[in-house]
Amino acid sequence: MRKIIHYVHTSLDGYVNGPGGAFDWADLGPELAQYSYGLEDRTGPLLYGRAVWDLMSSYWPTVEEISDHPHDLAYAPRWRKTEKIVISRTLADGPWRDRVVGRRDLVAEIAELKAEPGEDLLLMGGARAAAALAAAGQIDEHHVAVHPVVLGGGQPLFAPGTDRFGLELVGSTPCDGRTVVLRYRPASTQ
Repeated sequence: MRKIIHYVHTSLDGYVNGPGGAFDWADLGPELAQYSYGLEDRTGPLLYGRAVWDLMSSYWPTVEEISDHPHDLAYAPRWRKTEKIVISRTLADGPWRDRVVGRRDLVAEIAELKAEPGEDLLLMGGARAAAALAAAGQIDEHHVAVHPVVLGGGQPLFAPGTDRFGLELVGSTPCDGRTVVLRYRPASTQ
């Protein structure tokens, strides 16, 4: 059975974006970029919640036209060639997305997706999707990149109202002398 690995960037005070949706604070230095590539190398399809999908699909297809940042130039071709699955109740299949799930019963559809043959899935961000899937026991690993910034508000790492669930720390990786990636798995129930 395939796993779902959740990878997300957060501020020190626990927000995945700042007030007004700002996401100009996550600095991907070379070590953090390599960490990200390593996750993608061990997984297959990218899984997105709708809000993150809207950001990614508006940026990565043509990023070379607006950016010369080394990470952007290296990542754009990787992004374009990787299969992408979007969690949405209303979005149809279309450009840059290979599949849409979540129109019926999200937990059941994700369980079916995990049961399919193939590589593990990498859930990129998605506070609402991650909260729903974690609460349903569908996320197998969380990789939380904590950046040295306090945003003072915005969207929290897990959506408000998320049911309580426990995690076990399985490792941490400092990157670029400023960011640390914390790796968790669901806590064992005994």
